[in-house]
Amino acid sequence: MQTNVLGYPRIGSQRELKKACEAYWAGKMSLEKLQLTARQLRRQNWETLQQAGIDLIPSNDFSLYDQVLDMCLMTGVIPARFQLLMSSLASASSPELYFAMARGYQKNGLDITAMEMTKWFDTNYHYLVPEFDASQQFRVLSTKCVDEFKEARSLGIHTKPVLLGPVSFLLLGKIKDEGLHAAALLEQLLPVYTQLLQQLQQAGATWVQIDEPCLVLDLTAEQRSFYQYAYTKIKAAAPSLQLLLATYFGSLQENTALALELPVQALHIDLVRAPEQLDAVLKNFPADNQLSLGVVNGRNIWKNDYTQSLQLVSKAAGAIGLQRLLLATSCSLLHTPYDLELEKDEQVLTPQIKGWMAFARQKVQELTALKAILDGNEALLEANRKSLHEKSIASIVHKPAVKARVAALTVADATRLRPFPARQKVQEKILQLPLFPTTTIGSFPQTEEIRKLRADLKKGNITTAQYDTAIRKAIVDAVQWQEGLRLDVLVHGEFERNDMVEYFGEQLEGFVFTQNGWVQSYGSRCVKPPVIYGDVQRSQPMTVAWSSYAQSLTRKPMKGMLTGPVTILQWSFVRDDQPRSETTLQIALAIRDEVKDLENAGIKVIQVDEPAIREGLPLRKADWETYLEWAVKAFRVSVSCVKDETQIHTHMCYSEFNDIIDHIAAMDADVITIETSRSQMDLLEAFAAFRYPNEIGPGVYDIHSPRVPTIHEMTELLEKAVQLLPARNIWVNPDCGLKTRKWPETEQALRNMVAAAQNMRAAVPV
Repeated sequence: MQTNVLGYPRIGSQRELKKACEAYWAGKMSLEKLQLTARQLRRQNWETLQQAGIDLIPSNDFSLYDQVLDMCLMTGVIPARFQLLMSSLASASSPELYFAMARGYQKNGLDITAMEMTKWFDTNYHYLVPEFDASQQFRVLSTKCVDEFKEARSLGIHTKPVLLGPVSFLLLGKIKDEGLHAAALLEQLLPVYTQLLQQLQQAGATWVQIDEPCLVLDLTAEQRSFYQYAYTKIKAAAPSLQLLLATYFGSLQENTALALELPVQALHIDLVRAPEQLDAVLKNFPADNQLSLGVVNGRNIWKNDYTQSLQLVSKAAGAIGLQRLLLATSCSLLHTPYDLELEKDEQVLTPQIKGWMAFARQKVQELTALKAILDGNEALLEANRKSLHEKSIASIVHKPAVKARVAALTVADATRLRPFPARQKVQEKILQLPLFPTTTIGSFPQTEEIRKLRADLKKGNITTAQYDTAIRKAIVDAVQWQEGLRLDVLVHGEFERNDMVEYFGEQLEGFVFTQNGWVQSYGSRCVKPPVIYGDVQRSQPMTVAWSSYAQSLTRKPMKGMLTGPVTILQWSFVRDDQPRSETTLQIALAIRDEVKDLENAGIKVIQVDEPAIREGLPLRKADWETYLEWAVKAFRVSVSCVKDETQIHTHMCYSEFNDIIDHIAAMDADVITIETSRSQMDLLEAFAAFRYPNEIGPGVYDIHSPRVPTIHEMTELLEKAVQLLPARNIWVNPDCGLKTRKWPETEQALRNMVAAAQNMRAAVPV
């Protein structure tokens, strides 16, 4: 029986890739040095897996920015607006084109917007959305998958190249022209895939992993036919390759028969997210194929339950034989931190909780341990059982008072005093805001000085008093700066916050943290998710002092800034011993206590961000209602304790709202701000069609790109918004927080944004 890893983290154990990319973008590192860093990281990953004894080691799972963007380059999917830039470059595989597609481009007389970005299924990873139009001509522009296979082979390591499958690549993209059909695109795309596979075959590859995660989604009959057509063509083009079809994040369900009929040599299924699918897969499993069992969780950091995994392996072995099985991670380990052994500070991560955890390197070891147990190593199994039992009875995990408070919740706890129309009138009278009020989403640029300040406090290089003085100075400057820009509703800048989830987790019971538990969110953006190990509660105010201080500096409304319960859940590594809904309601009660304290402190506008509501949506529509019921309830529990005059905002980004718009409305936030700039206000159509009753801030400024939008550009977006929504209900704001941006571009963009709002006030009659 062989072992199989679907993918490995690529940012480096010390975020080397992040630092190298950002230095390259800033002109502080050469392209050669960036490429050297990338080669070193790939080599480290391959050698780690080889030394652990993994049989199927992935290649082409590494990326400088995003694996879907890589596939765009490999297949020639370059949006038309980048053609002029591409023609000016010596090579289409130039990193200048690659990073321009990811980040936008604004120099040399060109001003090009970045590709749209959205969440990778229900994870917190973002991918670049492929764009297909009538002018699309597929061709091999990059041979990255072949080059990296050869690179590994030169090191004496035989790898399994990984490709995003052609059908999922198309389904995850966006067709820009009406009348352009996916079937025609697939017909044109397949020759490029077959060329790449033939090159891999000629290079000596034996196994190739083709990821088709869309097989766990609800598919139409036509989409199912795409799979049959595509894989018949692919297999005929590269007959000597062994193809491993990888599915993950859910169950095949009605697509089981389709997956089993495809002409591949192995099928991978996720038995962490969907263990129930094993019976259906085994029932009609092809006689000569291998089955890859995803039993080690690629998306969480808890130690594997060997007993549970071995039960699944035993069932599969009894049906098709042990020799036809692959022991595998459930999905790529991209979503987990590098190595638990990097956690050295027992004050940060206690030995007790650390003993319950496994990061990417430990998960690889778990695969080989499971294999060893099957070969008779009972000691490994017994040690695992003992550790999991200790966790199940630990007093630090279970708090009866917290569970009792959740059980006592009533409908009234999740309901505002009066409906929105009545609240809107009261809020207009209290806040006295102009038409098209301007605001930002919350955070301002986190400079090196601010980051150093937090680091010095943690290291003990400065006192808490010195730190507080410096943060207050940053807030004073931010408030004065915003007043100078003539923004209408201000924020304090969040200079004291390292991350919008980690900051709260550090102050809530039931959370623990890591020093080096970094995972990639998008591009060079890395996050260090908190770990929820036990029952959650708030013992003291978390943000009130900073918000109150900021409000004391201005007569304009100052927003209190909080992260919502669903987002805290989604962006943390969550305990696996109780339903996620239960954990979310515990967090909701903690946020509720903070909301009430902010209101009591005189804060009239409170924003509770829920950017992760949409990403938490189950992949199958049949499961949506249950999730949305408890997710919306958790948000409402968080905010329904306030008076009518307190205006509740929420923020969501990169979300397709059409199918869940009624639940978004049911959240009953007074104001919702959303991402719309990259989609050119397309997302607003769902709100317009639904006749969304509350106020809305469609983002007019893409903060994930360094380019500065013009006044004209933002005014045009607002003009589109006015065609869809009542002017009275429209706010003007960026897409998201400005933490990752630089101050000069931020200031110019916000000046342009305010000017666009002023244009609209002059153009739209009161």
